[in-house]
Amino acid sequence: MKTVKFTQMKDGDTEDYAFLEQHEIAYAAKTGERLLTAMRDLDASLSGYQVTRLGHSVQSATRAWRDGADTDWVVSALLHDIGDIYAPYNHDEYAAAILRPFVREQCAWTVEVHGDFQKLYYADKTGGDPKSRDKYAGHPYFADCAEFCERWDQSSFDPAYPSLPLEFFAPMVDEVFARQAYDPAMIRAGERAPLTNSKFAADRI
Repeated sequence: MKTVKFTQMKDGDTEDYAFLEQHEIAYAAKTGERLLTAMRDLDASLSGYQVTRLGHSVQSATRAWRDGADTDWVVSALLHDIGDIYAPYNHDEYAAAILRPFVREQCAWTVEVHGDFQKLYYADKTGGDPKSRDKYAGHPYFADCAEFCERWDQSSFDPAYPSLPLEFFAPMVDEVFARQAYDPAMIRAGERAPLTNSKFAADRI
């Protein structure tokens, strides 16, 4: 069997869908690899900053790594702007949709709303609302997103910063996207993990 028999989904049978499931499993297994390819495309996106979008992304992830952050935080920092390629007006939601099945709820939420939190740093100069983050006041992960933006996002536009290469983070990306999607043990709804860990950070200098 090389293809399914149907031309309309409603006509498919058990054999067709079992066949497709095997193809989908094999395709999903290479999600991490495809994301790393997409990250390289960020080098050609959005110009004007002193670093490329890829440079910003690896710098954010490097800062997270050197702060002793866990794998979920590091991969989230790396991928937080991947939506800039295809969804420039809601890049944060796009990135969060990619991450949500595989990382802690805390991290996915932070990525989803970080665009509003980032406005604190520039919206007063562009006619926007620097207090956009205030609509999330009281959310359990509010402080986490604020710290994410302050430590790793808004600070990562420095061309002199010694960032680690994208390849350094590839095993972490592969680890995250090899997980079972929506595994409650990985999503850990309602759980907060610190962004920094001084013990781990000391070993990563």
